[in-house]
Amino acid sequence: MGKKNKRSQDESELELEPELTKIIDGDSKKKKNKNKKKRSHEDTEIEPEQKMSLDGDSKEEKKKKKRKRKNKNQEEEPELVTEKTKIQEEEKGNVEEGRATVSIAIAGSIIHNTQSLELATRLAGQIARAATIFRIDEIVVFDNKSSSEIESAATNASDSNESGASFLVRILKYLETPQYLRKSLFPKQNDLRYVGMLPPLDAPHHLRKHEWEQYREGVTLSEKAPNSEGTLVDVGLSKSVVVDQVLGPGIRVTVAMGTDHDLDLVRQIVPPSKPREEAGMYWGYKVRYASQLSSVFKECPFEGGYDYLIGTSEHGLVISSSELKIPTFRHLLIAFGGLAGLEESIEDDNQYKGKNVRDVFNVYLNTCPHQGSRTIRAEEAMFISLQYFQEPISRAVRRL
Repeated sequence: MGKKNKRSQDESELELEPELTKIIDGDSKKKKNKNKKKRSHEDTEIEPEQKMSLDGDSKEEKKKKKRKRKNKNQEEEPELVTEKTKIQEEEKGNVEEGRATVSIAIAGSIIHNTQSLELATRLAGQIARAATIFRIDEIVVFDNKSSSEIESAATNASDSNESGASFLVRILKYLETPQYLRKSLFPKQNDLRYVGMLPPLDAPHHLRKHEWEQYREGVTLSEKAPNSEGTLVDVGLSKSVVVDQVLGPGIRVTVAMGTDHDLDLVRQIVPPSKPREEAGMYWGYKVRYASQLSSVFKECPFEGGYDYLIGTSEHGLVISSSELKIPTFRHLLIAFGGLAGLEESIEDDNQYKGKNVRDVFNVYLNTCPHQGSRTIRAEEAMFISLQYFQEPISRAVRRL
C-alpha cells in the first residue's frame, strides 16, 4: 500500500515532467510483470536513434520506459494523451472544414408570394442574411417549368419581363458584393431600387476603408499602372493597388494584400477560395442560376458533383437534430421548395417524370415539425433549417 500511495503522489506532482513519470511507472510495472520478462526483452530492441535519451537516462531506465510504452494495459499519462488527441482531432476537423462545402438550392417561385418590388427585395435580403450567417458557400436559384414568367408586382415593376429566379439571383449577387465595388459592377437598374433599405451582410470580405486584411476583393480598372506592366485594382482603400497580371477593366478579383501596408507594392491575384482554405475565413457565397431542379445537380461546379442531397418539406421525415447522422461529405446540398414545395418542382421537371421526391434526395426531412402556423415562409424555413443542420454538419465534418 505504501508503494502504491507513493506512486500516485509522484504522478500527480510530476505531471509536467513526462520523462520522469515514465521512469517511475516503468519501474513499478517491472515488479508486476516478472513472468513477462521474455516479452519485455524483445520489446526493448529499439532502433539506434531511439537509444539516445535527452536527459541522460541509464540503459536500464530506457528499457523500463520502452516496456511501459509497449504495454497496452499500462495507463500512460492519460490526461496528456487525451488532450493531445483532442487537439489533433480539432486541427484535422478545421482543415477538412475549409475544404468541405455546403450549398443551398431554392425555388425562384418564392417571389410569387410578394406583393411589391420592395417586399420582393426584402425577401431576397433575408435569404442573403441567412446564407451569410450560416457560412453557405453557394446559393443555387432554380426556376419551375410552370413559373417561367413571374406574375407578382415585383417583376411587373421591372423594366424586363423576367423570372423570379433571375430577379433573386441579381439581388443575391448584389448583396454579396462589397459595398465599394457595387457601382463598378452593377449598373443602375429598377430592380435595385430598394436594396439600399436592406441591412448589410457585414461579411468578413466587406471591409471598411480603414481596415486591413490579408485578402481584399477588388475590381480591375481601365487606367494603366504607373511604372508597371500589371493592372490597377480598386480594393476599397485610399489608393488603388497594382497586381502582377494584365487584365481588362471591370473584372472582380481577390487580391492577396499580405501584412505590409505599403500600397505601392505589387500584389498577386489569388483564387476566391484561398482566404477560406489558407486562413479559414468565410469569404461569401457564390450565386448560380438553374433552369430547373435537375439542372441544379447536373451543372454542379464542384468536381465529382454533390455527394449528399437533402430535401426539406413539411411532408418529410421527422428526426431530431441531435439524432440526425449526415455521412462525411465534400459537397453537401440542401434544397428548399417553392410555394407548393419540392414535390411541384419534381413534377414539373421532365428529367424526373414518374419519380417520387424521395428518390431524388438522399434524405427528405421536416426540419420544423409541430408548427403552429399552417405555412412556413421561405425565409423562415431557411433560418429554421440551417440552424437545424448546424450540429449534424459539424459532426460530419469532424469525421473526415
